[in-house]
Amino acid sequence: MAFESLVFMSLLAFAISCNAATTASPSAIASSYSLTTSTSLPFPTATLSSSSAESYMKSSWPLNDDKIDFGADDLSFVSDPFPDSSSDSNSPVLQVTYPAGSYSHGTGGAQFTALWNPSSGDKFKSMLLTYELAFDTDFDFVKGGKLPGIRGGPEENWCSGGNVANGSNCFSSRVMWRTDGEGEVYSYFLLPDGLCDNSNYICNQDNYGTSIDRGSFSFVTGQWNRVTMLVRLNDPVDTANGQVQLYYNNVEAIDQSILQYRNSSKVYISGFYFSTFFGGSDSSWATPNEVHTYFRNVQMWASTEAA
Repeated sequence: MAFESLVFMSLLAFAISCNAATTASPSAIASSYSLTTSTSLPFPTATLSSSSAESYMKSSWPLNDDKIDFGADDLSFVSDPFPDSSSDSNSPVLQVTYPAGSYSHGTGGAQFTALWNPSSGDKFKSMLLTYELAFDTDFDFVKGGKLPGIRGGPEENWCSGGNVANGSNCFSSRVMWRTDGEGEVYSYFLLPDGLCDNSNYICNQDNYGTSIDRGSFSFVTGQWNRVTMLVRLNDPVDTANGQVQLYYNNVEAIDQSILQYRNSSKVYISGFYFSTFFGGSDSSWATPNEVHTYFRNVQMWASTEAA
């Protein structure tokens, strides 16, 4: 074999091995971190209007304070608009509506926290969340918007919307879309000295959250996108060794391990933070037309260990 061919084959093998090292299914990721406890959110077997959807979620999902914080009227279970070979096309999916002109402030989208088995007393320090997400084919990303993630702490309704994380109250780690569908992790946590000088982080003003690795992946409209997020709390609590890892369609896009989610042992991971809306806090973020996102296959794995 010619020398040039040998070089090409070696480079090809190297590229394949690199890709394989950063590609994994959610269950494989959970196994690699010894996250042995798992759960999933049940979905109805038939489509449901917004009023029926709210009743179903209150009875079937472990909602914090037994309520949807806002946007119950914008939630419904509908037929899968983008059926594919990976799912049961007869199983309804959760639809979120964003009315024309809506942006944060409860004007569109929805928000709630699904606590994971709060009666068990488990104090999770590591959690892996995965879900599938689809955007309408004509979805206009405008300037950006929030998507679900993970949250924790004794003050469940804080650490978002400009309510800061002080290390003992709470944290949140959501996904966010930006212009043209660029993705990032968007978190409320402590900011150790020097973190905001790191080019992987954009520390927002006015006490809002921190953007992590903006543009490291991009969402596609008109089809299903899989999001898988791992959060591991810093341990001990005075050390910035917490981690967030995000896989997009089973390919690693983000991995940061210098985070400080807490400075108190009172802060643990609570569960699934379903939070989605356009914004941003002013009308420049608003959607010009009514659009929708869709969600299915929500699963979580967890451990009471941080490592």
